[in-house]
Amino acid sequence: MRSSSHIKFCPFCGAPEFHFDGNRKFQCERCGRTQYINSAAAVAVIIRNERGDILLTRRAHEPGKGKLDLPGGFVDPLETVEQTVRREVKEELNVEVDTLNYLTSFPNEYVFEGMTTYTADLAFTATIKDFAALSPADDVAAVEFYPADNIPMEEVAFASIKNILLSL
Repeated sequence: MRSSSHIKFCPFCGAPEFHFDGNRKFQCERCGRTQYINSAAAVAVIIRNERGDILLTRRAHEPGKGKLDLPGGFVDPLETVEQTVRREVKEELNVEVDTLNYLTSFPNEYVFEGMTTYTADLAFTATIKDFAALSPADDVAAVEFYPADNIPMEEVAFASIKNILLSL
């Protein structure tokens, strides 16, 4: 379900005359304020081991519980995307990012508890100095490595993650 079907009242004055234009904005007939629907920023990280295999995670929670994903997550307010990459990798894998490079981006629709959030998923490549402490945590149930040409794409949770992996 799109967020446009959930928003019924103006967040500025509380009026019920808050109408969606069918595209990307709401307009309040009472106070005249406009509210835009913008994409949330999220990151996904390509990490390779010494053989060049790609690290994929198994999701511990919905959406996509049990499916494959890349490490990453939503950018927190007032956080750079680079800080997000480092934070998410530490939270999810218990390892530190050594080097970091921007790769590409793809749009996505992230559906959580029936609500769609539009995202701009920014992909990075990262290196890890030491995999010794690697352990799944936070919203990661397991970690698996796959050769780039042998990733089971039917098991990947999100369209944007499939596009990132196919862009390699």
